[in-house]
Amino acid sequence: MAQAVLAVGTALVTASGCVWYVPALVDLRAGADRPDSRRLAAAACLTGWGTAGLVAVLLFVAGTGWPVAGTVAAGAVATAGLRVRALVRRRDERREVARQWAALSPGPPRHGRGDDSARYVFAALLGSALAVAAVAAAVAVRPATGGGIDWLVTAAPVAVAGLILVLAATHARAARRPPAAGRTRRPG
Repeated sequence: MAQAVLAVGTALVTASGCVWYVPALVDLRAGADRPDSRRLAAAACLTGWGTAGLVAVLLFVAGTGWPVAGTVAAGAVATAGLRVRALVRRRDERREVARQWAALSPGPPRHGRGDDSARYVFAALLGSALAVAAVAAAVAVRPATGGGIDWLVTAAPVAVAGLILVLAATHARAARRPPAAGRTRRPG
């Protein structure tokens, strides 16, 4: 009975994964209209979800776990291989575009979004604030020695989380602001 429940669960998860594999199928069907890296990533996505679908079927019909384990292993290796190829190809495509832009102009193109590193800094600060907030929630849930919530111990991580969120918002706003007259931003 447990294998049938696992099969139904895998089939339901695979069916709900259409938000990933339907756009990947569209990317593959577009052919040369999409970059090679995007088509390789789409093939990796379809391979992974196809493996999950095949595993769901095998869980229904296979009597032992060996065919299922072999299918999972083969699908994982194929998916990882395609994804790594897509990442390598994407890196090569970016280098080629940067080389082409360098031949046309002295700097890379600006699309008005600012520096890409600003997004990473914002994401790191936001993640840090969420981690501190999780610690604060864990401390608040822990019963205090007097039977109530120790607000002083809880307030410190919450204040730190708030400060980190303010820093993240300030950094994001500063990254979107155009450079002052006479000063230029260094590409980076």
